[in-house]
Amino acid sequence: MKTSVDRMLVTHVGSLPRSNDVLKLIYDKANDPNYDRAAYDRGMQEAVDAAMRRQAELGFDVVNDGEQTKPSFVAYINARLGGFEILDRPDVPEPTRDALAFPGAYQAIRRLTGIRRGEQPLRLRRPSMRCTGPITYTGHDDLAADIRYTKAAFGKIQAGEAFMTAISPSNLELNYKNEFYRTGEEFLIALCDAMHVEYKAIVDAGLILQLDDPAIAENWDMVNPEPSVADYQKFTMVRVEAINHAIKGLPADRIRFHLCWGSWHGPHTTDIPMRDIVDVMLAINCQAYSFEAGNVRHEHEWTVWEDVKLPDGKLILPGVVSHATNVVEHPELVAQRIVRFANGVGRERVIAATDCGLGGRVHPMVAWAKLEALAQGAALASRELWR
Repeated sequence: MKTSVDRMLVTHVGSLPRSNDVLKLIYDKANDPNYDRAAYDRGMQEAVDAAMRRQAELGFDVVNDGEQTKPSFVAYINARLGGFEILDRPDVPEPTRDALAFPGAYQAIRRLTGIRRGEQPLRLRRPSMRCTGPITYTGHDDLAADIRYTKAAFGKIQAGEAFMTAISPSNLELNYKNEFYRTGEEFLIALCDAMHVEYKAIVDAGLILQLDDPAIAENWDMVNPEPSVADYQKFTMVRVEAINHAIKGLPADRIRFHLCWGSWHGPHTTDIPMRDIVDVMLAINCQAYSFEAGNVRHEHEWTVWEDVKLPDGKLILPGVVSHATNVVEHPELVAQRIVRFANGVGRERVIAATDCGLGGRVHPMVAWAKLEALAQGAALASRELWR
């Protein structure tokens, strides 16, 4: 994995804006068994080409496909795992402690979200799934296509490296219902063994694997009443050990891990502090760690790295541009955020990134403006850090 040797490198978390044409390709593939595969391949290759070309034009060093083929960072895997069925009646999740604290606000958020989605020609819903048989990986063709699109697009641009996102086992455990395995631990390990196939294929293709795992932080808000920090750390370390099982045998220097607090648009007053889970995060056997650091609930936590020693050979990818606001960060603010982290862990051990995926979270025009500000801020930080 490349490091910031002579300037501040730039990347992002994964999801980028998708056009309605791309959404229609996803919708047709998911709902029409006779969809036009050739048209799908052409459309997706064009979409990935455009996403990666624009990242390169902005000056990004580590780029990806923008998750153009994925209905969401979790739902894409529905079509890639055997042993699951769609629930006839989707489970209604229990409200988080944050939602219980702000019931009126969350009702308004859901109402506004529905209005916004209603303006789009397509609504891509995530079906609830239940495990009814042995879990197997069945998504080889879709994964091979995603890798093919990415490598073809990467060959047409000037950039340092390409990465591909994949969902973590702990998030699948959170989103899917077990009705087959005797224990939750057996269910989790079966998910790990199946997902290992996808992780290994991405690394074997020469791409950097990014493991997406909001659950490591997000689960805290879903436990009511609030648990002790020690109990939560113990609970979470079981999930960390599962992740390490899923990536066993893969080179750590080809893996980066993304942590966030769910990233939905809400108050987030009950997010667990970074200080309480940073050691848990660092126990994951990868080289780089991506996390929220630019939104107003977590920006102050850069001070964690004044006290926590980043292990030798490890990198951090702090989010210095946020998905949580339509306000586009000024490049000078972005540079200030970068410099804080560089002073804490060393300039060579930082790669500037976003808080979370921007696709679907802000208007496409705003998303690309934020990414431009990120690249400009990294350039300003480089001038200060490499005088």
